[in-house]
Amino acid sequence: MKKSISILALVLSVFYSCKEESKKTQQTLETPESMSEEVSNFGGLALYTVRDAMGEDAKATLEKVAEAGYKNIEAASYADGKFYNMSPTDFKSYVNELGLTPISTHQGSVTLDHADTMMADVKAAGFEYFVIPVPPMGMFEFNMEERTMNMKGTAAELADILDTLREKANAAGLKLLYHNHDFEFKTDKDGVVIIDHLLENCNPEFVNFQMDLYWVTKAGADPVAYFEKYPGRFKIWHVKDMDDQGRFAPVGKGTIDFSRILAEKELSGMEYYMVEQDMTYEGLEPLEAIKISHEGLREIGFE
Repeated sequence: MKKSISILALVLSVFYSCKEESKKTQQTLETPESMSEEVSNFGGLALYTVRDAMGEDAKATLEKVAEAGYKNIEAASYADGKFYNMSPTDFKSYVNELGLTPISTHQGSVTLDHADTMMADVKAAGFEYFVIPVPPMGMFEFNMEERTMNMKGTAAELADILDTLREKANAAGLKLLYHNHDFEFKTDKDGVVIIDHLLENCNPEFVNFQMDLYWVTKAGADPVAYFEKYPGRFKIWHVKDMDDQGRFAPVGKGTIDFSRILAEKELSGMEYYMVEQDMTYEGLEPLEAIKISHEGLREIGFE
């Protein structure tokens, strides 16, 4: 009798063991879908792309950014000590709740006088990179009629300003980047290529660059050639495409060979990338454009 009970116990043990294994197998089969939802958010978005929507309802727009699949964000609105009308700590808390990470912020209104206060706010908001989006403190020129950009002053003067700001950024626990447009790749009145002067004269330990791939291409320069000449200096990329008319386009819907550029990301020093589209055309809404771009990132091989 004891032998029968022992055999029965063994049979039941095997039965339940198989049942548990079946259950685990079923869970394993179901896991990829749930896992894909957890890891599907990748890449970054420059919020300048959706600036109008952010101005109307920043919190709802940030939700849509997260829903579109983005993980990281770059801010482009700071006024009166606030980011999108939220205090630095409130902004950080809200984006973190959505699963978004604040990486970089464009601080075009920075001056040497109030840089310390601004940088303290940037740090409190959780950002890692303090980005100078154009030559600051009145050096930037924009011709509205011709829609052209240029710079007052000299490359040497801009380099001096960046080196001063990098000291302040370093003291605040931030990293300083300069963001390019096309005019920095052209010779100025002194025959100096502005971006080359900055790369060669700013301290590489503290002053680095956010390469806007569209504007480099627009200037007729080659991003990869710059990676080769100045390796490790381009910590964040702006990824935006160019259509056959030379206009901004969603990533993957234009003519820029991102695969070739992406293959050299380690050489460039790229740590993050941000989708940006300054303008959309033919009725395409920015919030739809960012979805197209996110799918384009996936197809190209961005992670």
